Amino acid sequence: MMTDRELWQNALVQIELATSEASFKTWFKGTDILRREVGVVFIAVPSKIIKEWLRDKHHKLVLKTLRDLDPSIRTVEYVVHKNPRPQQRNGGASGTNLYGNNTLPIPDVYIDKRDNLNPKYTFESFVVGPFNQLAHAAAQAVLQRPGLTYNPLFIYGRTGHGKTHLIQAVGNAFKKAHLGKKVFYITADRFINDFVTAIRAGRAAGLKEQYHQYDVLIMDDVQFIAQTDKTQEELFHLFNAFHDNNKQIVFSSDQHPSLMNGFGDRLRGRFAAGMTAEIPEPDLESRVAILRSKLEQYHFSLEDDVVSHVAEQVSGNIRELEGILNSVVCKAQLKGGYISLVEVSSFIKNSNRSQKGVSVADIVRKIAQYYGIDEQSIYEKTRKKEVVKPRQVIMYILREEYNISYPSIGEKLGGRDHTTVIHSCEKIKGEMRTSPVLTQEIDHLKEVIAV
Repeated sequence: MMTDRELWQNALVQIELATSEASFKTWFKGTDILRREVGVVFIAVPSKIIKEWLRDKHHKLVLKTLRDLDPSIRTVEYVVHKNPRPQQRNGGASGTNLYGNNTLPIPDVYIDKRDNLNPKYTFESFVVGPFNQLAHAAAQAVLQRPGLTYNPLFIYGRTGHGKTHLIQAVGNAFKKAHLGKKVFYITADRFINDFVTAIRAGRAAGLKEQYHQYDVLIMDDVQFIAQTDKTQEELFHLFNAFHDNNKQIVFSSDQHPSLMNGFGDRLRGRFAAGMTAEIPEPDLESRVAILRSKLEQYHFSLEDDVVSHVAEQVSGNIRELEGILNSVVCKAQLKGGYISLVEVSSFIKNSNRSQKGVSVADIVRKIAQYYGIDEQSIYEKTRKKEVVKPRQVIMYILREEYNISYPSIGEKLGGRDHTTVIHSCEKIKGEMRTSPVLTQEIDHLKEVIAV
């Protein structure tokens, strides 16, 4: 008979496969089996909200999963318990999986609020292949003579090719090598929002002074500043101040500077004044190397033909490649460490089919139905309260879940200005921090959209 810990960890693996990533992290994190009595399993949960949500929304899934693992279980009860047993990892006897809980290892990552850098993005964890050798070499060269060798360093390529990892690796390496120096990483959309907010509050001078204290400025997705004349003006002056004082600047974008519409010639010229390097789509050899690197991190092994098949079938986006691998590993763990090539092939086909099935129109329709309003009203220039909130939620989901640019979201939702979209996304983010109900709504909507 399985122990309580083994029972719940095996159940969590299956529940994770049956729910969305956001839902699983929101509602099942910090849960455990508190105790078992005759036919009854008592699940410890960290709050009353989670207790009610699991009972109302996920009870059937939880009960069925537990019953499949132990047919003697008749029912499940949820108990608010602030300190469930810590979910420790245990060394395993098998070389296939070193983690006794049958789940992928999730590293504890704490983003430094002083510089916004994610410590997991390092050169050591960056897989170098033929497709990104130039960009990797340029990034490392910057560290030899920061502010002088390649200034600015401009990395470009499509979403999911590793741009964010590489530019943050520069920041983390610089911070480690120069303890007295200051690095700051920021996304372009956050840069826009900070300056707009500062100007409205009369604090623009203070924000500019804050930026001038940094020795390295790293800006991600700079293409989002297109068509923002005031923000471009601020970035132009900030660029000059950094460049004139030999302070390093690093940018990322989805396009080469010369192809970026919506920017003035003087700013585009400065983008291209240092070193410009592309990270294109990873080649097959590099995709295999990325998969093997991830498997080493997981302390897990897959057959060579399975790894090769995943690399061949999933091209272009490294994030998608890693996502497919995570799912394949989870399925293999459920089957005792083995998964056939036929099963992997079927899974990839189903994943690709589901990803292609979602469009902006689908998302608008489903969210409008959820809130009980006419979907056409989302596109209209109306400020009715019952329409404004759903529209803001749609904008937030399109931005956060599908990485669509602010201008594109505004264009697709009735030709709205990108600053309206930024305001809407920030408003939803702010309300989610204080409203568990809204957080629940959005998590539920993500599940609805995925169906």
